Amino acid sequence: MLSRTADHLFWMARYMERAENTARMLDVNYQTSLLPERAGSVEAAWSAVLGISELHDAYYSRQRSISSEGVMHFMVRDTTNYSSIASCLAAARENARAVRSVLTTELWETTNQTWLEFSRMMASDALERDPSAVFEWVKFRSHLSRGVAVGTMLQDEALHFIRLGTFLERGDNTARLLDVKFHGHPNVDGTTLAADGTRLARTPAQAAVQADLPIAPETDFYHWSALLRSVSAFEIYRRVYSSVIRPEKVAELLILRPDMPRSLAACTNELVNNLTQVANQQSGDTLRRAGRLRSDLQYGRIDEILDDGLHAYLTRFLNRINDIGDRIARDFLAAA
Repeated sequence: MLSRTADHLFWMARYMERAENTARMLDVNYQTSLLPERAGSVEAAWSAVLGISELHDAYYSRQRSISSEGVMHFMVRDTTNYSSIASCLAAARENARAVRSVLTTELWETTNQTWLEFSRMMASDALERDPSAVFEWVKFRSHLSRGVAVGTMLQDEALHFIRLGTFLERGDNTARLLDVKFHGHPNVDGTTLAADGTRLARTPAQAAVQADLPIAPETDFYHWSALLRSVSAFEIYRRVYSSVIRPEKVAELLILRPDMPRSLAACTNELVNNLTQVANQQSGDTLRRAGRLRSDLQYGRIDEILDDGLHAYLTRFLNRINDIGDRIARDFLAAA
């Protein structure tokens, strides 16, 4: 396969996955913003959405203050923001158009129709009328695109590069989401993380969490359940753990469980499997690094991760998976 073709397939999948991830974050934030909370808490939640994608500077260059309306416009409609849903769907469509002959008719039509229908929705007041309906539609179209790709594409290099893009983007997003949502909230051992990642002293209420008491503050329940819902893991958590929502169990589910579709372990497994299928003479070191990352997750323990510091662990994971992404670009894709 030509490297330029592989590049378009890889980024088509990444942009579609990024649009879905953005819709997930925005939907959960919108739903929780309807609950009675302090104004500062709501603003912090919307600020966290920007923080996940490192877009604070870009946002403040267009808006004076953080608000739900401002962040949603910036992250959904604003085509000058390359991480907005509008930009991601347009980029996915353009990459698909460039390799239309490689795609099945069904996959091309799904990708093209997604962009056309979203453009019509944005020309109306659909986002203002019912934001959750728009976000659900984006998630559904991403699921549809992924299902059509697996169900109609030949099981060859083209599909493997699509899968590589999907799971590289998903792993990166899950790690960022975990880092932002855990950072600055009560840690799983009852301490609190300071801005530099060091642990602060426990309060009596936080010590109760460590003591495994069954009652948690309502704000904690909504916080952790919102995090789980953002990755479609709320029902999975209940099925796996059958207990109250505890931060360390949330971390374990989203980091180490290979049977959780959006966990770091599951994404890394798919990354290694698809890299193995497209391996060439230059990609040996890339596959080795991906394999080591998978091994660390396969044999990791959540208590060891938390003892070392969750923020530090997730930072290292992001550095490693982004390095793998750079190496995939070097080994297989068109030069920038």
